[in-house]
Amino acid sequence: MEASAGTTVEQLDGDRVRLTVEVPAHDVHHAVAHATHDLAERVKIPGFRRGKVPTPVLVSHVGKERLYSEAVESHIGSWFWTAARRSRVRPVEQPAYDYELPEADDESWRFTAEFAVQTPPEPADWTALEVPKRQVEVPPEIVTEQLEALQRMTAELAPVEGRGAQPGDVAVVDIVSPDGPGQRDYVIELGSERLVDELEQGIVGLAAGESRTLEWELADGSEREAEVTLKELHERVLAPLEDELARSASEFDTVEELRGDIEGRIRSQLDEEAEGAFRAAAVDELVRASDVHPAGLVVEVRTRELLNAFLHSLEQRGIDPAAYLQLTGLSPAQLEARLRAEATQSLARELVLEAVADRLGIEVTDDDIRADLLEGGESEEDIDEFMAAGGADRVRQDLRLKRALDRIADEVKPISPELAEAREKIWTPDQERPKQEQTLWTPGSKES
Repeated sequence: MEASAGTTVEQLDGDRVRLTVEVPAHDVHHAVAHATHDLAERVKIPGFRRGKVPTPVLVSHVGKERLYSEAVESHIGSWFWTAARRSRVRPVEQPAYDYELPEADDESWRFTAEFAVQTPPEPADWTALEVPKRQVEVPPEIVTEQLEALQRMTAELAPVEGRGAQPGDVAVVDIVSPDGPGQRDYVIELGSERLVDELEQGIVGLAAGESRTLEWELADGSEREAEVTLKELHERVLAPLEDELARSASEFDTVEELRGDIEGRIRSQLDEEAEGAFRAAAVDELVRASDVHPAGLVVEVRTRELLNAFLHSLEQRGIDPAAYLQLTGLSPAQLEARLRAEATQSLARELVLEAVADRLGIEVTDDDIRADLLEGGESEEDIDEFMAAGGADRVRQDLRLKRALDRIADEVKPISPELAEAREKIWTPDQERPKQEQTLWTPGSKES
């Protein structure tokens, strides 16, 4: 059975496995340091304040065995789930651990865990599945919009006389506020939404030299006021959509060549999006046909991983989670339900793709990984460094699943989205079957 570096997986009877996990010395030391700090906060030793007990005194008081036991018990769950995820095993129950306490915090340590795993699904015959695939068409108006954008980018600015400002014009304004410093000679393209609506709308209609006092509301509900003076007004003079524009703004000699290039790039992007949607639909259709249901425990663990990653991303961007929920109108329960659905879908896809890879006997060698990285544009030097650092084991399973999906996408039957939608509306006896009730896994519950 496949395993990651530092971990071995042994198949036992039935659907049970034994995971042997090697914990690096630095992780053991980290766990002991945490346990030392936690015990120092909890244990009362005469003559010392809580949290200020020297380590040798603490060890002599509580004993080395208790310290190491606390370190292991507080970290073994994290070590186990990290190893299980890297080894691609999916427990359906909490594991039974077996270990002897570490002898030192500067040496690696190992433990074993026995547990039942998710039974691999039996994939349906994907060659019989019909999957909607969108045929890409590039609307002419999209190409025209791109050409018009190029015209605007290369347009010259000409002074405006005899009329007021209007959307699309480029204005130079002074914005002077009695509440603080303003902006002098501020250049703004009207309609670009760079200013608050009240300011942009207030500039519209002004002629060069005219001023207007404007008010607007801030996010905190307070009011602001400023005098806006239009100093200069310019309009864009577009170059004719002719070959000269193509030669001056691109590497092409004619507008038709430029139009063809724009259409080709848009088509390529739409093709890529359509292919991605088709591949996702193909594996999801196989999940349904194969009746794949990830076990509750692994769904909950994946949900927690997604939630922690989401909260971390908000923290990295300086966004308060409560503020995010308020802005999006989501409740914590709704956010968790959305992430649980995402976890369930991703796990179901992985399970069915693994089953297909097993059935087809797909294996990925180091040479395969090198070839894939080269095709992706990586240099030989970077690939050598990646492989030397053990990167092959980190991507081997992903490439294996990708190859399984390649095979599925090649062999399902593409049909038009219209035909797929029409068939969805046709009544079949299967649609009358009552849906099986799904129970939510909670800590302490067992999978049936």
